[in-house]
Amino acid sequence: MARINLLPWRAERRSQRQREFVMMMIAAAILGLLATFGIIEVFNGKIANQQGRNTLLQNEITQLDAKIKAIEGLETKKAQLLQRKQVIEQLQANRSQMVHLFDELVRTIPEGVQLGSIKQAGNLLTLEGMAQSNARVSMYMTNLDASGWITKPEVTVIEAKGENKSLPYVFKLQVTLTKPGGEKDAEDGMDDAAGGVQ
Repeated sequence: MARINLLPWRAERRSQRQREFVMMMIAAAILGLLATFGIIEVFNGKIANQQGRNTLLQNEITQLDAKIKAIEGLETKKAQLLQRKQVIEQLQANRSQMVHLFDELVRTIPEGVQLGSIKQAGNLLTLEGMAQSNARVSMYMTNLDASGWITKPEVTVIEAKGENKSLPYVFKLQVTLTKPGGEKDAEDGMDDAAGGVQ
């Protein structure tokens, strides 16, 4: 006996198409989720890689900052040492200055002039003493000005006090200390100092 399908063939075809559509939608959703997950993983990997590089760079920057601070400390120490070296070189260059100064004071003082005190403030020297006359003080100033170690003599006080009959005038001079030959003498002094150390 022949079988007859009583369901309309159009309805069956429609339901089959609906099933196929649903299956395609589910497959598309799964593919979309997989693609999204893959993209997220790729970007997460890139972000992790960049964060690792950033961490490495930050560590390198921290180490460089520490080295820079150490270098700045060394620069400060170097500047201090250079300053001390300059002071020592200046002291070595000037150590013979007092000997020359007293030698010049003895050689330049004329008869009839007597020194009572000598005071030094930096390169300024104050000489106080007694003299027989103003001419003797003037001669003393001329001798000092001709000296290679003392320049610019100026009288600040000269007066007749009369306490000492042979030296009635009291005077006060200010002179400036200098070095004849400037840097050459400083170098000679350093060479002498080096020779003395050996």
